[in-house]
Amino acid sequence: MLQSMTGFGSAVLDTTKLSISVEVKTLNSKFSDIYCRMPRSFSNREIDIRNLLTKELERGKMELNLNVVPKDEESAGTTVNRPLVKAYFRDLMATAGELGIVATPTEVLRMATMMPNSYNTNALSQDESEEEWKLILSVINQAILKCKEFRRQEGDVTKKKFEEYTNIIENLLEQVIELDPKRIPAIREKLEKSMGDWMQSDNFDKNRFEQELIFYVEKFDISEEKVRLKNHLDYFRKELEIASNGKKLNFIAQEIGREINTIGSKANDSGIQRLVVQMKDELEKIKEQTMNIL
Repeated sequence: MLQSMTGFGSAVLDTTKLSISVEVKTLNSKFSDIYCRMPRSFSNREIDIRNLLTKELERGKMELNLNVVPKDEESAGTTVNRPLVKAYFRDLMATAGELGIVATPTEVLRMATMMPNSYNTNALSQDESEEEWKLILSVINQAILKCKEFRRQEGDVTKKKFEEYTNIIENLLEQVIELDPKRIPAIREKLEKSMGDWMQSDNFDKNRFEQELIFYVEKFDISEEKVRLKNHLDYFRKELEIASNGKKLNFIAQEIGREINTIGSKANDSGIQRLVVQMKDELEKIKEQTMNIL
């Protein structure tokens, strides 16, 4: 099953102490590009989260948003250091008065709360911290699972597009196969008409002319290219069924393009060249979609 690199997943968990919400977004990228937005108190867990995202989502541009909101004062873990803030406030007001500055209490209080050690942080115990992290990790995993499901759904849509594009190319190839038998005789006839006067000359060597004509016509032969193009299309479809990765699909698409280009350069026929242009158009759609496959 194909997986797109475009995905989204979210999960929420409410407990008596915490409200946890997680969002995971992914976009296509050649490499793993991870951005985590989370409370500063969990910055020591960022490496663990990055490793988890890389393991589960493999590659792409990934963004994780983690929001943890305490529901009570005990869970918040941070309180105002009131005695110290009061001391800061009194001292700042007195200093302003000595300097003859009219200071508003609101502004002075704001400055006091920004001074060092204005807040007390009540660190959780080791057991409490681990228990809290387990809850958060479970929510992160739920969001990742939903993101992966989103990727699979997008992959199914893309697979149908691939099948549509390859079928169009194959139908165009069938039209090329129908036109091809008429092409070589037409080229031969055109050459003979162009060299009509010279062929009537006494110095004309018919056997040599036939040899040169065969050699010339062989340069326009596209039999091998038609077979290889059909094989590449079949190989591409086979890879779709075994959940191939985007890099391999893109490589096969390049091989398909090589055969299409060769047919176009050898065709020497306006009808076939028009079909080649249409095949190239469908191939560009394939290449564009392979860039978004995991």
